[in-house]
Amino acid sequence: MSGASTGAASTADAGAWLELSVEADVEAVEAVSEILGRAAPGGTSVEPAFELVDEGLGARVDPTRPATVRAYLPARDPAAAEAEAASVADALGHLQAFGLRPIGELRTRIVHEADWANAWKAYFPVLRIGRRLVIRPTWRRHKAVGDELVLALDPGMAFGTGLHPTTRLCLAMLEAVADRGDALADARVLDVGCGSGILAIAAIRLGAARAVGVDTDPIAIEATAANAKRNSIARRIRARVGSLPSGEPAFDVVAANLIAGVLVPLAGPLRDELRPGGILVASGIFVDRETEVRSAFEAAGLVVDGRLDEGDWVALEAHRPA
Repeated sequence: MSGASTGAASTADAGAWLELSVEADVEAVEAVSEILGRAAPGGTSVEPAFELVDEGLGARVDPTRPATVRAYLPARDPAAAEAEAASVADALGHLQAFGLRPIGELRTRIVHEADWANAWKAYFPVLRIGRRLVIRPTWRRHKAVGDELVLALDPGMAFGTGLHPTTRLCLAMLEAVADRGDALADARVLDVGCGSGILAIAAIRLGAARAVGVDTDPIAIEATAANAKRNSIARRIRARVGSLPSGEPAFDVVAANLIAGVLVPLAGPLRDELRPGGILVASGIFVDRETEVRSAFEAAGLVVDGRLDEGDWVALEAHRPA
């Protein structure tokens, strides 16, 4: 494990977290995320390489540079956190031995909850996605121009910032669904693995009537609720800890920004959440696993009829036949 000493032994308190970060080529991001995710109760986040433009109010993603995968471990017990980090470093070493595209060394540092918001602010510029959607971090300013739909977002410790291609693809596909007709008009939407709530919020702003978000991480539920309130739509989004089946009546649209390894076994449950004619928007699919995900969806009775890609990532649109 590389990086400067974090001093974890002297920072044992309920508000301390051990940050794990690894730079990885885009083709290795999914494998690295899986390794870090095994140790981190809150999952992982992926930050693509980008440069700030427009005086810091915009960003230009550079897909040729490595992304940074981050995860956070509670540091209340420093020894336990360091042991988990050592286990992660060992697993990454085995992964590097396979000779995948470049994977950097594991780096660690202590982050205190009191400093969390400020520590993350530098990573999130105003970001334009698709034709109308604009993601505005709450600490930055942006005035809507024309028909722009501005989503105010504070990611906190939850996944889903709009910076990663999988999230951008989901947002762009939701916008395309909305632009194509009335599929989102007054619709009920389910956001599976809601993270920061960005997809549920976007769906509402694009015309949906109500949204339900489910996530296995309580931090994500708190973030979704807080971000819904920031966008003045708290009464239209309900978030709770859980997974599939949701136990809710069938939805018009289901958004699932997960990973291929989760989408494949959830193909049947995702279909069951849709009403006949309902639309599934699924992202987080590395291009090498697209065929596997398509086959799982088709075997579950879904019809795949849409596709978007960015770099090595793919999003699929499917519907449940009437």
